[in-house]
Amino acid sequence: MRGISVTATFCHNIAHDLPIQISDPKKEIELTYIDDVVEALVGELRGVAESGFRFATPLPSYKISLGELAGLIQSFRELRRSLLLPDFSKPFVKALYATYLSYLDGSDFGYGLDIKADERGSLAEFIKAPAFGQIFISRTKPGVVRGNHYHHTKAEKFVVVEGKAIIRFRHIDRGEVIEHCVRGEEYRVLDIPPGFTHSIENVGTSDLVTLFWASEVFDPERPDTTWEEVLK
Repeated sequence: MRGISVTATFCHNIAHDLPIQISDPKKEIELTYIDDVVEALVGELRGVAESGFRFATPLPSYKISLGELAGLIQSFRELRRSLLLPDFSKPFVKALYATYLSYLDGSDFGYGLDIKADERGSLAEFIKAPAFGQIFISRTKPGVVRGNHYHHTKAEKFVVVEGKAIIRFRHIDRGEVIEHCVRGEEYRVLDIPPGFTHSIENVGTSDLVTLFWASEVFDPERPDTTWEEVLK
């Protein structure tokens, strides 16, 4: 898409926080991704030995209005704040996002996350998507316990990537406590089923770093989180 001037202009300006101008937001354009063009050209070159006239295979193309194109590219820039991933199941969105990233300056490749810290350690959300849920990461100080809550519908996965922890579970209607001891070097994944109150305790001597996935994007109006101690 780099060869299409309007796409190039929108990507460059939005990537550099510059204004864009759209005379007619409803005007439709048809775009073809550069990789599809190159792939077709290479295919034709490989078939030059074939004799006779033939039609080339039609290239994938995508119709979109100028207003929709600008809005989609602006959402890529906004991703760093919202953390909401675009719908990569759509080939056009995947191609446009790759195109947008190619216009970033090297100094702008990195960006920070909103870190929430207290005496227990710190936590930051990483990425979100309505159909995917969200990923966040935390650092927990030695001896600290996080969690002690359960969910009705939300499912989670925990992966300790640094340190040593005990992850405890107890079904809210039972007394049995289930324990899993995990270490960062194991890359062991723990599923967190709904209906089980759970906690994670740093039993090591250094900070515990944990990667969390939740099946739902956190909604403060409906958090689906009920506090209950695992160890009564």
